[in-house]
Amino acid sequence: MDYVCSLTGTSPSTTGAGSEGALTKGPFNALAPTADLNNALVSMLLTGYAGFSSAAGFIGPRYRVDHDISLLIPEIWCRLFPHERDPKRLIEAGHLEKLEDYEFAGKQVLASRLGYRITARFVHTFFGRVFDNPTTVFTEEILKPEIQDPTVFADGVNNIVEAQQRVAEAYFTDGTIEDACPPLKALLHIMAYGHYEGNDAHHPAIRALFTREALLGSDWYRERLAIKQKRDVALWERHVGSLTAFLARAGHRDEAERLGIAKRLEHARAELERVSAPEHLRALVGTIGADPIHRPLRSAQTADQASPESVRRLSRLEAAAREEEVVSGGRTGSGSSKT
Repeated sequence: MDYVCSLTGTSPSTTGAGSEGALTKGPFNALAPTADLNNALVSMLLTGYAGFSSAAGFIGPRYRVDHDISLLIPEIWCRLFPHERDPKRLIEAGHLEKLEDYEFAGKQVLASRLGYRITARFVHTFFGRVFDNPTTVFTEEILKPEIQDPTVFADGVNNIVEAQQRVAEAYFTDGTIEDACPPLKALLHIMAYGHYEGNDAHHPAIRALFTREALLGSDWYRERLAIKQKRDVALWERHVGSLTAFLARAGHRDEAERLGIAKRLEHARAELERVSAPEHLRALVGTIGADPIHRPLRSAQTADQASPESVRRLSRLEAAAREEEVVSGGRTGSGSSKT
């Protein structure tokens, strides 16, 4: 959810407080954010990479920290052994504690959206690698900012949840929810509407989507691998075609000999044969694959269930596609090898 929303107070890349877009790339990204989010999610699931974030600006109403914490945390983390950074180990040892939802002033506060936070035991165990007396720097009020002012803390959490909801709803408005991989799609539903198929973020069925085992066994991951193979084939077909055309030009014979184009063509043909084989597809298992970027336009039956904004967007895309086909005479390109 942090990656999707990327909240900021005041940022040079935005006009002020709010979301910087998925992975903070909103102001600079010409692609739909689902492509980057899908890739980031797949890479983290495959590698077991754990996401950690740090506070900037303020911690509660009493402590202004600017980027001091942001600069400190990497110093702490680089002094931890890999097994010490493992989230499961940190939770079991009491170094991380989970924030739970609670009721305040008659309203539900979704504090669980903040995930886990470091504890006094974490500070005592690890911060001594930087500080002589770490507990005097990281007091209980910093570790538990709700102690400073319960009303301000609840309001801060609510602001985060509202921002996440607003950002997630945009994916439904423009139709890019259809480009999100299943775990991301479930998460966007929960951020926007509080549930996905009747389950909230804590339900085991939702949590199970975010495992390496579920990823490797899913149809959508196999589709990513097939797309990667298809783009690899298109790339080497383009190389073979370019090299063949170069060799065929009589005026390029001397230059072709100097550059070793014949050997390069031989290599390109061998690579084309390699990436076209079923073995190449099997060898891609465990890699990030390739994102579809944008899925084919949905059928009219599916579009009937979409929001009016999504239907209008699809209509515009369909009209643009028809116009492009007329202009190009129905020709299609060979497709990019990059995502």
